[in-house]
Amino acid sequence: MLGRSCGRGLGAAFRLEPRLKPLYDNIRTVIVGKDDVVQLALTALLARGHLLIEDVPGLGKTMLARAIAQSLSATFRRIQFTPDLLPSDVTGVTVFDPSRQEFEFFRGPVFANVLLADEINRTSPRTQSSLLESMEERQVTVDGKTHVLPEPFFVVATQNPIELEGTYPLPEAQLDRFLLRIELGYPGQDEEMRILAGQIRRHPIETIQPVLDAAELVELQEAVREVHVSQEVLAYITSLAAATRSSPDARLGVSPRGSLALLRASQAHAFLRGVPFVTPDSVKAVAPHVMAHRILLDPRRELGGLTRRQVVTQVLGSVPVPTVPHEKVLRPVQP
Repeated sequence: MLGRSCGRGLGAAFRLEPRLKPLYDNIRTVIVGKDDVVQLALTALLARGHLLIEDVPGLGKTMLARAIAQSLSATFRRIQFTPDLLPSDVTGVTVFDPSRQEFEFFRGPVFANVLLADEINRTSPRTQSSLLESMEERQVTVDGKTHVLPEPFFVVATQNPIELEGTYPLPEAQLDRFLLRIELGYPGQDEEMRILAGQIRRHPIETIQPVLDAAELVELQEAVREVHVSQEVLAYITSLAAATRSSPDARLGVSPRGSLALLRASQAHAFLRGVPFVTPDSVKAVAPHVMAHRILLDPRRELGGLTRRQVVTQVLGSVPVPTVPHEKVLRPVQP
């Protein structure tokens, strides 16, 4: 999938949620010609999820994270993951203060609203796992004491899929913590010319100003949870997950946590487009980016060149898409 723009199913024309338009436009000044990618990044942010960007160097992975962070009145930290990085370099460390005769906790860079984990696969599994608790439970436990992370908390991780020497592939448990996994892809020639022209004198990232504060973002994230989901759409989501589990090409399919991730991403996708309910189109738009990294392929099929994204495409083509009557769209879901 490298070299291709992701998220083609999102479509070019849509009615953006007005409160998000300044944020969307801000990021697009830096990430040129990748509107689908920007929409996916905002989908992860609105759903209170985390984002994994996998692509070759030089395509703007770090710039995307910086553009999001600078567009928010929020704290931003960047961790350059290296083989010698320790868990305490991420979470923080407790130090004894002789003058006060007590221990003091010094917070690590994970205590931020937006955290860029750059080249996350270049550090050891031990250090990678230091992010597990923070990404899932939004807290950090050091020396038996729990410290709550700030809200909002959004992790954007990058990795280079080409260079394998000196890297540690993310374990499935770590991959599962990322709501979406996306690629940027190469720009077209016209888009690349716009990128060059826009940076003749200075980089657009230098001119970005905050357009949304942390409290407003939290309110929008809460509003996403109110986007209605009908029984038919819930059945569609669970049918997609079940199809991955029964696929002959998959050794392990999408778990119930993956189904929940698909639900949250679908709600955020609908909210981003100003729609008060989830449609099957929203589910189909985000499904490849939510489900693919949660599937384990049969080794023989993987050696034969099959990809996880292809399995999701097959599943989307085989599971019937529900037709939800208009009168049922806003019918309350029975718990």
